[in-house]
Amino acid sequence: MKSSIFRGLSAFPITPCDPNGRIDEIGLSKIINRLTNARVDSIGLLGSTGTYMYLDRNERRRAVEIARKTSGSDVPIIVGVGAMRTDEAQHLARDAEASGASGLLLAPVSYTPLNSEEVFQHFVAIAGATDLPLCIYNNPTTTHFTFDIPLIERLSKIDNVVAIKNPGAPASDMPRIINPLRDALPSEFAIGFSGDWYAADALMAGGDAWYSVAGGLLPITCLALTRAAQTGNHSEAKRIDDLLQPLWSLFKELTSIRVMYAAANILGIAHSNPPRPILPIAKSEHGRVAQALEGLFD
Repeated sequence: MKSSIFRGLSAFPITPCDPNGRIDEIGLSKIINRLTNARVDSIGLLGSTGTYMYLDRNERRRAVEIARKTSGSDVPIIVGVGAMRTDEAQHLARDAEASGASGLLLAPVSYTPLNSEEVFQHFVAIAGATDLPLCIYNNPTTTHFTFDIPLIERLSKIDNVVAIKNPGAPASDMPRIINPLRDALPSEFAIGFSGDWYAADALMAGGDAWYSVAGGLLPITCLALTRAAQTGNHSEAKRIDDLLQPLWSLFKELTSIRVMYAAANILGIAHSNPPRPILPIAKSEHGRVAQALEGLFD
């Protein structure tokens, strides 16, 4: 089943770089080793947390090569290939496939807001550039485009478009999000969610995947939550989610990407700052991040 890699915990790591956008190979390898050893279901490389839009084509290709070399064949690697131009995204998709990616994640990034037909044709072009399975990245906050059900259904008819990554929502909203998608899409189409503070609710409501920022650095804790939800142990899933609440609060206040860079530094896994113009959180906030990490399983 082509959608199998888009299920379970997909861990989205930061991409540590120097101030000139050159990837820190040692730092990235440490992070990938951490995810591989934890046996996450997939690695979501070069997602929003991985700052894909801040890296040039060569560095994006290097990231995939480093991740594949480090992980071996033990874990699928899903690579973000969003770009401002369709031809650029096609090049990135081919690069990712040649460098060992298992699947692709595509957001319709554009300076000019796109309409549904433009997004559809964009996906047709990228899906046709490789044989890899592709996941729709529905990220309206960043792209200013929201996928509606008719467009998702139309895209699902493209042979290798097999999954969607949706923004999370409160538990009370999940049935009205998931049920119409289940009704409209093929049974094997994978419906996953991001938004870490909504993860437990999304999985317990029947979501196929958690695309996790925290999982990119704290895979053991996030895997435990995922497995509890998947097996119907909702009390355990909620217990772990409660442990993560201090981290979720910091994500909401300071943004998840800034918190994860700080956490990587605090844990000694990678010493890097977000790409400018994004600024790191103040050193005075590091104590709060360290406290939020206490008591977790990683």
